Amino acid sequence: MIRPLALVTGGCRRLGAAICLALGEAGYDLAIHSSPSSAPEAALRERLAAMGAAWHHLTADLADEAAVEGLLPAVEQAAGRMPALLVNNAARFEYDSPDTVTQGGLLDHYAVNCAAPVLLARALAATAPAGRPAAIVNILDQRIAAPNADQFSYTLSKLALSEATTILARQFAPHVRVSAVAPGLTLPTPDYDEARMNAAAEQMPLHLLPGPAEIAEAVVFLARARAITGQTLFVDGGAHLRHYPRDFLFLDGDAEA
Repeated sequence: MIRPLALVTGGCRRLGAAICLALGEAGYDLAIHSSPSSAPEAALRERLAAMGAAWHHLTADLADEAAVEGLLPAVEQAAGRMPALLVNNAARFEYDSPDTVTQGGLLDHYAVNCAAPVLLARALAATAPAGRPAAIVNILDQRIAAPNADQFSYTLSKLALSEATTILARQFAPHVRVSAVAPGLTLPTPDYDEARMNAAAEQMPLHLLPGPAEIAEAVVFLARARAITGQTLFVDGGAHLRHYPRDFLFLDGDAEA
C-alpha cells in the first residue's frame, strides 16, 4: 500500500521537524520544504528512515511568487505524486511594533506567512483528484486570539492567514479540508533562558507550555479528522483565554483576564 504524501513547509528543524516526525509515525511519506540555505537535520533523517518513511527535500524561497508556484510541481516530480496533505508551517518572524513598522516589513511577512500558504492551498485544491480528498493545516499563533503590538507585522500576517483558513475551508469544501493549529510559546529563541521560559509557563492558565510533539499531534489529528474543516485548535497551555499586553519576553507581571 502506498503511503500518503505530506508536504511540510519549513520542515527541516524545530517545530517543522517535529511535525514531519509525527506524520511519518502516522504513516505519511514526506516532502520536506526549506529555504535554499537549509537542509533536514541529521536526527530527522535518521528517524524517518528508521520508521520507513520515504522523504524528499525541496527548497523554495516563499517570498518569491514564482518559487511558490513551482513548489508543488517539484514535489510531484520528486515523489511521483501530489501531496494528500499540506502543512503550511514556514514563517517569517521579526520584531517590529506600530511605532517602527515599515511597508517593506509588512509585505515581507505577509508574503511568507499568508500569501505563500494561500497560493499553495489553491494549487493543491486545483490538483486534488476526485474521490481522494486532501487536507490543509495552517500553523497560526495563539496571539491571534488577543493580539498585542509586539511582532506587529508577524501578528497581522498570522491574523490574515487565520481568516484565510475560514474562507478557504468554505471555498474548497467538500473536496479539500482546511484547518489550523495555533501554538503557544513552545521552543525558546535565544532570547529565552530557562528562567524566562519557567516564568512564561506560570502565566499560562494551565501553568505549562506545550511541547513540539503536542502541536504535531494536533496536526496529525486534523489531517485525519474527515468531519472537521474551518477549525483552529489552540495548543498553548490556555494562553488564548487571556490577554497579554506584551509579548511573553517582556512580561514581568500577570496577564490581564
